[in-house]
Order: sequence, then C-alpha cells, then structure tokens
Amino acid sequence: MKVYSSIFFSLFSLFLFSQDLAILKYKGGGDWYSNPTALLNLVKYCNDNIDTNINENIQTVEAGSTDIFQFPFLHMTGHGNVFFSDDDAENLRNYLISGGFLHIDDNYGMEPYITKELKKVFPNNDLVEIPKDHKIFSSAYEFANGLPKIHEHDGKAPQAFGIFYESRLVLLFTFESDLGDGWEDQEVHNDPEDVREKALKMGANIVKYAFEN
Repeated sequence: MKVYSSIFFSLFSLFLFSQDLAILKYKGGGDWYSNPTALLNLVKYCNDNIDTNINENIQTVEAGSTDIFQFPFLHMTGHGNVFFSDDDAENLRNYLISGGFLHIDDNYGMEPYITKELKKVFPNNDLVEIPKDHKIFSSAYEFANGLPKIHEHDGKAPQAFGIFYESRLVLLFTFESDLGDGWEDQEVHNDPEDVREKALKMGANIVKYAFEN
C-alpha cells in the first residue's frame, strides 16, 4: 500500500501544473469511446474562449491505471454497462480525493449502471443533486437555470449530480442533458448552433471549475 501511495502522489504532482484532459476507459462492455469528436471540440473551444492551454492530443486512460494521475480532468461517457473492479474503484477514489476531477456524461442509458458502480468508489457517499447556484454553473458562463438540455432522451429535465469530498465537488454526473452530443462535430447530430454553443459553454464551465478547485 505504501508503494501504491508513493506512486499516486508522485504522479499527482505531475498534474498540478497540467491542464490536460483524458477519456476514461472502463470495463463492462459499455461504449466508453462514443462521441469521438466531442472532447477535442470542447478543448478547442476552451483554448479559444477561456484562456486554457489544453493539449489537443486527447489521451485515453484506463480506470485502474496510475496514468489517470497525469490528468487533472477525466471525462467518461457511454450508453450502457459500466463495471469497476475493486482495483479500479480504489484507484479512482485515490485519484479523486487527491485532487482529480471526473465528469461523467450520460449518453443515454448509463445511469443505472454508473450509480451502482460509484458505490464501490465512494461507499459512504451518494450522488446528490447540485443546486443551481453552485459555481460550476457560473465559473465562465452564466447558467441561471442550471444544466442545459441538449438532447431529448426521455424528455425529462436535465439534472446535474455530484459527489463531494471534504466539501469539494470531485465528481460531476450530467443526466438527461447529453452535453457530449452537443460538443460533437455539427454534422453528427445536426444540432442548431445555439444548442451546440450552450453545450460548449457549459463544458467550459466544467473545465474551468475543475482546474480551479
């Protein structure tokens, strides 16, 4: 355990000065690779509009790998099954309590699986709805009504849930919104420009919040 801890904290020190993002690859058969153009478009938007300097070479890291400690921000998406092994869960927990941030964007159908698996990561913490006055909704752009609705899905109102550790929001789960679809190249979903702009602005808020907190 001491060896593991030393690896965690040495790797974590690398991302104290980093602004890089990575896609989280997980087990279970879910399509972790969906929305292939989304994160790159968000990175370009952030670099152009909120003074970030994020590497446009988007990396993929596995949930159980110490490589996650090289990135202050991880993005996870998909439609279906998610499975975290005990080692995955411990690694993710250590990453998050050490200062990392995980954004999980339900691409439709992920919710029942991810909520179950997150109990392995934080057995004593539940996902809680994030209030509309939380600063993640105003860190760069103002969203007075909270999370924007990007895709129809089941027609429900969009909801932002989070897990807090020692009062810091370490994990954001966006549900019934599908921000990632709004980040994708325009021809993928043919979303109107104003809808894509809302999605990118909210994404920029998440990135800015994660880098500053």
